[in-house]
Amino acid sequence: MTQAIEVTGLRKRYRDSEALCGVDLAVPAGTVLGLLGPNGAGKTTTVRVLATLLRPDAGTAKVAGFDVVRSPREVRARIGLAGQYAAVDELLTGAENLVLLGRLLHLGGRGARRRAAELLEQFGLTGAANRPVRTYSGGMRRRLDIASCLVVTPEVLFLDEPTTGLDPASRIELWATVRELVRGGVTLLLTTQYLEEADQLADRVAVIAGGRVIADGTPDELKRKVGGERLEVAVEPRDVPVALAALARFAAEPPVAGEGGRISLKLAGTLDGIASAAAALRSAGVDVTDFALRRPSLDDVFLDLIGRRASG
Repeated sequence: MTQAIEVTGLRKRYRDSEALCGVDLAVPAGTVLGLLGPNGAGKTTTVRVLATLLRPDAGTAKVAGFDVVRSPREVRARIGLAGQYAAVDELLTGAENLVLLGRLLHLGGRGARRRAAELLEQFGLTGAANRPVRTYSGGMRRRLDIASCLVVTPEVLFLDEPTTGLDPASRIELWATVRELVRGGVTLLLTTQYLEEADQLADRVAVIAGGRVIADGTPDELKRKVGGERLEVAVEPRDVPVALAALARFAAEPPVAGEGGRISLKLAGTLDGIASAAAALRSAGVDVTDFALRRPSLDDVFLDLIGRRASG
C-alpha cells in the first residue's frame, strides 16, 4: 500500500448546506498531511467521514486500503482518532483509562497493563499514572488522549486540532510526540488552525475552504506560490512618507505601510536590493528601528488563498 488515505470527489450535505463539495486527497503511507482551513471549511467533516463516523453522500474514500463505506469495520480496526477535546474518563486514573481500553480491545488483563505502562512511559505520564485524570493539566490530558488511540497501534491516526487551548510548552511537547509516532511508521492526518503547527509537522499541506481543496503541496511549494522574500523595515511613524519614497525605486511592487511605522516591500533584486535600500534610508535621514528579510510563512499562504477566494 503506497497511499494510506485516498479520497476522490467526496461530498457531504447537511440539510441546506453542502459541507464537502468534491474533496480530493492522497496521503502516502508514513507521512503527515496538514489539513488547513477557516472555521466551517469542512475539515472536521472530512475527518469524520474518513473515520467512518459519517457516511458520505457521494465520492469514494479509502483508509489503509479499505473503503470507508463498504468496509467500515476494517477501517476502524486500523485507525486512531483524537478529536478536538480529550475523550478520557476524568474519574479514573491515567493508568486505569489505558488498562480499560486495553481490556476492551481484547489485550487481556496482563497485556493491557503492560501496554498501559509502555504508553505512560512513552508520553511522559508515568509519574501521574495513579492520579485521577481530573487533576491533569490540559497538556497531560491531551497526551493521555492520544495515548489512548495507540493502545493498539493504528496504521492511520487522525488528530483533529490536537493542540487547541494548550499553552506553548504543551504544544511543543505534543509536537515531539507526533514526530515520534511518524518515525514509528504511523500515517497522520492533522487538522489545525495553527499555521506554525502545520509548518513544523506536515510533509504536505492541503488548504480547504467552502468544502473544496483549494491548494495542495509541501509547505515550501505553497510558500513559493505567494512570492519571494520580503524586506520588512520599521521606522518612526513620522518618517513613513520619507521612507516609502526612498524605498519605492528598489521595490518590485509598491511598498506597503502598516501600523506602527512598519513597511513591507518585495525587492527587485534581493542581495543588491537590501544594500541599496539600507543606503537610501540612511541618505534620507530615516531612523530605522528594525530591518529584516522575511520569507513567506504558511500564514501568508493561508491569508493569500482565503483572501483571493473571498474576493473572487
